[in-house]
Amino acid sequence: MTNITVRIDETIKSEAETLFEKLGLSISGAINVFFRQAIREQAIPFAIRAATPEEKYSEYFNPHNMKILMESIEQAKNGQIVIKSLSELEAMEDG
Repeated sequence: MTNITVRIDETIKSEAETLFEKLGLSISGAINVFFRQAIREQAIPFAIRAATPEEKYSEYFNPHNMKILMESIEQAKNGQIVIKSLSELEAMEDG
């Protein structure tokens, strides 16, 4: 056996751990599965491609953000100027 050190975003690691736990795997086990499958296929075992514009922006244009955008457009049409601080905008994300 050997060890590998990998730098990865903390959120990605946490989400992966949660997923792998549901699948009955540790991160080490999941990496081993990935390596074995790559060796078996002699390739990355999934397609790697650039995101389409729809995929790239789909997270931004989710229903919650679209609702806020439409409300802002209506307010602008009615002459209402809306000024929000960064903390107010962040609170809207949680709401």
